[in-house]
Amino acid sequence: MNERTTVRLPQELLRRAKRKAAADGKTLTALIEDGLRSVLSDRAAPAKTKRVLPPVCTATGGLLPGVDLNDSAALQEMDDLEYVERLRNGFGRR
Repeated sequence: MNERTTVRLPQELLRRAKRKAAADGKTLTALIEDGLRSVLSDRAAPAKTKRVLPPVCTATGGLLPGVDLNDSAALQEMDDLEYVERLRNGFGRR
């Protein structure tokens, strides 16, 4: 047995829902039923796994020797030297 109920929705949400229902060839009621069934289904959503980042250095799990994160000028210099070396080896050539 179907029951009638009143639901108060923001105008923009209702407009979007009506457009979606029309585009899918459904009634607004059918769209709302599908949404409610989806939310209330017993299927458990896949658990979000915590993202684990790899260590900076796989050998020790720490920074590479000689790297000081507090010395930004030295880090920039290391990056620049690495870039120049790649250019010398033809990395940047087309």
